[in-house]
Amino acid sequence: MVRQLLPVSALLLGSALLLFAGGMNSLILPIRGAQEGFSASALGLLGTGWALGYVAGCFYTPRLVGKVGHVRAFSVMSGIAAVAVLLSLLLLTPWTWIPLRAMSGFCFAGAAMIVESWLSERAEPSTRGRIFGLYTMVNLGASTAGQLVLTMGDTTGFMFFVLPAIFYCLALMPTAMSSKTVPKPLVSVRLDLMALWRNSPVAVIGVLCVGVSNSAFGTLSAVYADGIGLALTTVALFASLPVLAGAVSQIPIGWLSDRLDRRAVLIGVAVLALAVDTIFIVLSPETRMLNLVLASLFGAAIYAMYPIIIAHANDHAAADQAIQVSGGLLMLYGLGSILGPLLAGFGMETLGGTGLFMTSAGAHVLLILFSGLRILLRAPVAEADKSSFVPAPAGRATTPETAALASAESDEVDEDEEETPSPDAG
Repeated sequence: MVRQLLPVSALLLGSALLLFAGGMNSLILPIRGAQEGFSASALGLLGTGWALGYVAGCFYTPRLVGKVGHVRAFSVMSGIAAVAVLLSLLLLTPWTWIPLRAMSGFCFAGAAMIVESWLSERAEPSTRGRIFGLYTMVNLGASTAGQLVLTMGDTTGFMFFVLPAIFYCLALMPTAMSSKTVPKPLVSVRLDLMALWRNSPVAVIGVLCVGVSNSAFGTLSAVYADGIGLALTTVALFASLPVLAGAVSQIPIGWLSDRLDRRAVLIGVAVLALAVDTIFIVLSPETRMLNLVLASLFGAAIYAMYPIIIAHANDHAAADQAIQVSGGLLMLYGLGSILGPLLAGFGMETLGGTGLFMTSAGAHVLLILFSGLRILLRAPVAEADKSSFVPAPAGRATTPETAALASAESDEVDEDEEETPSPDAG
């Protein structure tokens, strides 16, 4: 395995540096914004700006790479991300931070797509599945480490704006110094709502709801934790532990979804998330340990939903359409991610901290009701027709290149098997 890792080690290092910087950047902004007196709705708009930029990056990065190449495009993305975080330090107002956050989202999506396409090209066919798993774990560890670094210094100063900028610049070095040939053109994204709806209504409604819930929590969880008086270390854990729990929970939940009706598993996970929503709304817990336990349970539920939905949609898709379906659902997830922080920020400003969980509770109720209705209307997919469950990076939207890289191992396993789409859409 070590021999297979050597060709992609530089790319994994570049991705780790990128995610390390992104982890710091994503947490310092809501914490510092709250310290500067920004309203909850303004802080929510930071998440909306990020989602807008991320979706735009998934759309336009393939065109940019086609014009200037992978190395130059990646360098531009990393450089602009560094400039954006430094400008956030110089311009401490929410109305400058929102477009700067959109710039970061655009650059982050573009850089991730380039790294992932490069990994897919460099990795040998027999090890791509393991490479994807390692890539996911490296990113998860780097992002969490970046968030926890904030506990080691003063968040009212400049250090946690300068450090991410430094690491964004370091992230471009492995690709810039690479002497290998550049990979094939990137996967283009096309959003066809009617085709997605015909393929799986549950996937369309579900991914929108999950986008609302996950983006709201990802953007404003630190604001909520800070607002109820938790210490900075606990705030960082409140934001990072759910992502770790979501990564771990995908193993047993994915196993279940491969053996049961994925819609039933999705409902069960959504019920767990709704139960935690209700506890936060009704009890408003204040103790450190209870908040961390509840946040971990919440992350274990919400960050496992997206890969279930993608797997369910791919169960109904033709074998050669899996990446297009995943890419289209990514765009819908992005639309939900644009709306979620906006609704949650307004809810927190009018109702207090519980407004965050009231927003996600509404999304989870809709998801449960609609999925239950579809179970009554359509039979489940036969187990023989199911695609493999592929874990997704918890706490971060995927890119079309993630789907291409993640599907490589299952493509190799099934290359000699004839696959036909199920006649019934879920």
